[in-house]
Amino acid sequence: MSNLEQFKIDLKSLATGVTVVDYDLDDAYFEAIDAPAVKHGRLHCRLTIHGSEDFFDMDFHTEGSVVVACDLCLDDMDQDILTDNHLVAKLGEDFSEEDDLVTVDENEGILDVAWYIYEFIELNIPLRHVHAPGKCNPAMMKILEEHSAARSGDGDRESAVDSRWEALRNIDIKD
Repeated sequence: MSNLEQFKIDLKSLATGVTVVDYDLDDAYFEAIDAPAVKHGRLHCRLTIHGSEDFFDMDFHTEGSVVVACDLCLDDMDQDILTDNHLVAKLGEDFSEEDDLVTVDENEGILDVAWYIYEFIELNIPLRHVHAPGKCNPAMMKILEEHSAARSGDGDRESAVDSRWEALRNIDIKD
């Protein structure tokens, strides 16, 4: 199990100037945060914090790969990740999030970046992710082609029509 404590940054104890924190993200990290879209991966994240007394500029550079399901054959596939993201944190009265600005309760002063890192990774995964041509599961691709042919009306057009729609053709509509 990944130790998520390492992702909690005590903003009040940071020295003024630049602080660099490195994270190695693996399957235990994705399991610990209960990631909905990614269960496996191996990435490195470098967090550079430019801090002052109560204002913190954070730059996240994350690279590596995650395992996601192929949209065509549903087999696991590696998806490369390379992303640079920016977040600003400040100390204030109550915790709040607005766009890229996070206000952290100044009495607590702790910012947990584990979920932010995950969101940056997930946002970098393309909406459509498929294997390279010829790399999909051949058995699944054959089934997909058979179902696609039936839906597109290839072959006997009359047999491809759903019987419920065929019954509607027989309705006589009068004005």
